Amino acid sequence: METGIACCARGAILPNVSSQQYSNSLAPSRAVSPFLSSKSLTASSLFGESLRIAPKSSLKVTKAKNSSLMTKCEIGDSLEEFLAKSTSDKGLITLMISMGEALRTIAFKVRTASCGGTACVNSFGDEQLAVDMLADKLLFECRPCNILTSANMLARRSVAFDPLDGSSIVDTNFTVGTIFGVWPGDKLTGVTGADQVAAAMGIFGPRTTYVSRSRIFPEHMNFSCLTKVRTSKIIMLRKWQHVKDTTSIGEGKMFSPGNLRATSDNADYAKLIDYYVREKYTLRYTGGMVPDVNQIIVKEKGIFTNVASPSAKAKLRLLFEVAPLGFLIEKAGGYSSDGKQSVLDK
Repeated sequence: METGIACCARGAILPNVSSQQYSNSLAPSRAVSPFLSSKSLTASSLFGESLRIAPKSSLKVTKAKNSSLMTKCEIGDSLEEFLAKSTSDKGLITLMISMGEALRTIAFKVRTASCGGTACVNSFGDEQLAVDMLADKLLFECRPCNILTSANMLARRSVAFDPLDGSSIVDTNFTVGTIFGVWPGDKLTGVTGADQVAAAMGIFGPRTTYVSRSRIFPEHMNFSCLTKVRTSKIIMLRKWQHVKDTTSIGEGKMFSPGNLRATSDNADYAKLIDYYVREKYTLRYTGGMVPDVNQIIVKEKGIFTNVASPSAKAKLRLLFEVAPLGFLIEKAGGYSSDGKQSVLDK
């Protein structure tokens, strides 16, 4: 079985660079499916057990230094407690906390800022919303890499991000989110998804959650942002609390088919959708990649697809969306594919 996505993205934070925009594209590829022809299925997918024919990436897990000194993380830990137990890498801890603060601010702005349009358009010709540009500004102001490049820290890292995935559905009050990937060094050229140090997404729905994974964390970070936490007589506002671990992802019978317009002139994609319906898979598609991928991680099952066709190009990007989410899926025990190989090997 094979499914698809097509790729590219929004912003990047590089050490000593104030603001730089990058875009990347995933060239269409063809691959053979066990039960579908491959004439027009292209791009990539994120999925559970059903696509075992696709190899996992060359991603390797890096054990933290002095790992024997690390304490087991527990449900209920705060973000700071989790990170302190997981790694001695102060630079990575600072970055993840800094991005967590940015996510909490964006979550508030999503609920209160204007959903009106602007005069700006993205690379796909879609008008950018005011809240989308505000999220972008907040992430650049966060500037975690400025912190990471201070003289007493050895690691230099670059962050690529999509500030508000699904911004076009904010006004309908659907779940949206932020995606970011962290790469070593001060360049985002000549890198693959497998080179990532960490990746994460913030999900802004009925609850605000923060899902992340690093090469050196012992498990997935899945945190819920609490609006108020009482400890004795002290009230701490908006604390991140560890609520779930995900260590495996199975297929189940749940599918999220993106870009369904492509079925009109992509016969193979139409056959794939017919297969899911015929086999009584449950449809769970929100219109946003972040909530659909988060659903797979939280439910520990499911398939997300986004296949291109001659008349319906997929609007996803490799560096800013597909690679970070592919990293999260594979580190959680799932699989990703562009039809030929893991999206992390692109």
